[in-house]
Amino acid sequence: MTGQWILSRRALLVAALLAPLAVAPASAQSDQAVAIVVHPATDVDNLTFSQLRSIFRGEVQFWDDGRRVTLLMRAPAAAERSLVLDRIYVMDEDAFREYWIAKMFRAEVASGPKLVYSADMARDLVTVIPGAITFVPVSDVSSDSKVVRIDGMLPGDTNYPLR
Repeated sequence: MTGQWILSRRALLVAALLAPLAVAPASAQSDQAVAIVVHPATDVDNLTFSQLRSIFRGEVQFWDDGRRVTLLMRAPAAAERSLVLDRIYVMDEDAFREYWIAKMFRAEVASGPKLVYSADMARDLVTVIPGAITFVPVSDVSSDSKVVRIDGMLPGDTNYPLR
């Protein structure tokens, strides 16, 4: 009976670990813009879209002040994740997973993005992890969030690239 309990416990553990990967991603089409938010002490107010893409793809791993970039990514079911994969990565969910597995396998990065399960969690963690960067729906931006301009534009601007 102990052996059967261990096997069922392992099966539950594997299922729990793979569950976020099995969730169908939400549609990339959204009427709401996604804000790029960084840790308050990060010395950046504006990024070009190319710089943003390099940061999110792990090509830039340190901020100008030497702090390590910590990328916080929403779980696959989040609509804003689909938008980020579509616009920043230009990848679907499978290609995104393969991309980061390959980067880690080739030791091009110390670690992959950190998975967060809600916009609230992303917003809260970005304020306490030095060097952190994430994305949240504009409706989830709080007064203590440091929103970064992209190509000089904020999420409310007409030609903002993440909507």
